[in-house]
Formats: sequence, structure tokens, C-alpha cells
Amino acid sequence: MAEAAAPMAHRRRRRPLSWRLILSGCWLLIVLLAALLAPYVAPHDPLAQDLLMERLPPFWVAGSEPGYWLGTDGLGRDVLSRIIYGARIALTVAFVAATAACIIGSTLGLIAGYYRGWLDQIVSRIVDIWMAFPPVLFSILLVAVIGTGLHSVILAITVIDWIRFCRVVRAETLVQRRMDYVDSARVAGFSQFTILIREVFPNTLPTIVALLSLEMGIAVIVEAILSFVNLSISTDDPTWGGMIAEGRTIIHFAWWVLVFPLITLFLTVLAFGQFGEGLKDRFDPVLQ
Repeated sequence: MAEAAAPMAHRRRRRPLSWRLILSGCWLLIVLLAALLAPYVAPHDPLAQDLLMERLPPFWVAGSEPGYWLGTDGLGRDVLSRIIYGARIALTVAFVAATAACIIGSTLGLIAGYYRGWLDQIVSRIVDIWMAFPPVLFSILLVAVIGTGLHSVILAITVIDWIRFCRVVRAETLVQRRMDYVDSARVAGFSQFTILIREVFPNTLPTIVALLSLEMGIAVIVEAILSFVNLSISTDDPTWGGMIAEGRTIIHFAWWVLVFPLITLFLTVLAFGQFGEGLKDRFDPVLQ
């Protein structure tokens, strides 16, 4: 019986990567490389205007020009180059804002869920108050008050979305603290802080990773919404939301200005969500 269990355990350790993890990871890698290598892979200057080249269609449509693969916008700016440079802003907001929200929310969730008592009461009441505000409207209000700019967008997302991590991590910590391995650690004489860090935290990590990846996608959406209403980057730097807003006004004449950044935004947000779920399924100790 032990001999039969060993190959089974070996097969679980060798479980192949899921297709959604592979596909979403490949897309995110493409977007990341495009953002990092933007000066080298973008065919044109994203801010360069040429009214003689305005509203050129993509390369497969009649009337296109060589070198303008996805066409141009109403000011003759290359759509592909603006999407590539827009990825820089989107990923910067995603990584920085989501990581900051994760650290704050997960720390408070772990402390509240494990120690309970008055700490849990205070954190829970703060979360309840924060949840009374609609997230998107709250972010627009914050940016409008503190001013536009990349730092303002990151701060607004962090201030709003830490509660998502706090609630989920607290609930997961409440489950983990009742497990037998926690009781065994207490009997062995480990301190409460040691148990929290060495026993409880590693078992909540798959959930945190999945939520972090999902939050990155949400941060991309929030930044696009703020850009759409002209409350994100205060300069002419290209953003996906700004391109969508511009394309909406000329969709009957140049549909590609709206469609291509919208597709890029959709695929990136979808990839973040699927990548997080794939990582959770891959490394969750319960599923091993």
C-alpha cells in the first residue's frame, strides 16, 4: 500500500502546468517585455504627430501605410506605439499599487484573524467603514482632491483596495488557526508570532498570490477608468484609457483607435485573473 502511495504522490508533485497558467503567463510576459523594451520595439514615437498620416487604417485594410501596423489616430500618431508605451503606465500602476495594497491588507488580515479580540474588532470596523464607499467613485474623488498624476493614481488604488486583501486573508487565517498543525505548534511551545509567521502565513500564501494577481488586473482597470475621464496622467503620455476615450469620439471614422487598446486592456486584465488562479491551483498545499 505504501508502494502504491509513493507513485501517486510523485504524480501529484509532477502535475503539469494548466493551459490557463501557460497562456496567461505568456501574454503577461509579452506585455511586460513590450513595456520594458518600448524604446526598441515601438516602431514610432508615440507622441509624434503627423496630420498627413491621420486615421490610417491597419496594415490589412486598403489605404494603409507601411510601418503603421495598427494604423494611426486623429493626430497621425501610431496606435501600436502608443499601446506599447501605455503598457508601461498600466503595469507600473498594477505592480506598485497592488503590491502596496497587498502588504497593508494582508498584514492587517493576518493579525486580526489570528489574534482576534480587540485588534480584530478595530480592523473589522475600519473595513466596514471603508466598504461603505463605492470603490471607483472613491478613487475618482481621491484623485480629484490630491491632483492628477501617476503617484496619485497609485495612492488612490492602494488606499481603496487594501480592504479586499484584509477581508479575504482574515477569513483564511480564521480557518487556518483552527487546523491541527497550529495546535501541534502550540503544544511544541512555539510563540504565537512564530506560529503565525512559520505555520499560518505559508498556508495563506496561495490565496494571497491569487488575490494579488487579480488585484493587478483591477488596478489596470481603475487606471484606465481614471485615464478615460482625464484624471490619471496629466501629460500627453499615452494610456490605454485615454486612447479608448479618444477612439470613442471617432469610432465611425477610425474604429481601430478604440478597438486595439480595448482588446489589449481586456486580455491583460483577463490574464492577470487567470494567472493568479493558475498559481493558486498549482501551489495550494491542499491540492498537492
